[in-house]
Amino acid sequence: MSYIAVIFTSTRRDSDHEEYAKWSHLMSEMVREVPGFLGSDSFRDPESREGVTISYFEDDEAVKMWREVSEHQQAQNLGREKFYSEYRTRVTRVEREYHWERPD
Repeated sequence: MSYIAVIFTSTRRDSDHEEYAKWSHLMSEMVREVPGFLGSDSFRDPESREGVTISYFEDDEAVKMWREVSEHQQAQNLGREKFYSEYRTRVTRVEREYHWERPD
């Protein structure tokens, strides 16, 4: 089964830390309510402030629903105005997935 990955890479500005944390938490909670949301992975280097968030969705329609959430649009505007010095969004289809875990 294929699915969609939305890859958001960014560099945080060194300001507005509390407001950013509030919005980041809100977005993490709200995306879970979108039908077709499958999960996410997120990492940020505290020194360089570079980060990656990958969100996984069942299909393009689920991505569209998330993109149209008004609070998400507001967070995007704040990102451009306050939170990020740069960002990039990539959308791709995942055709295969492999997983390995060391047995105990």
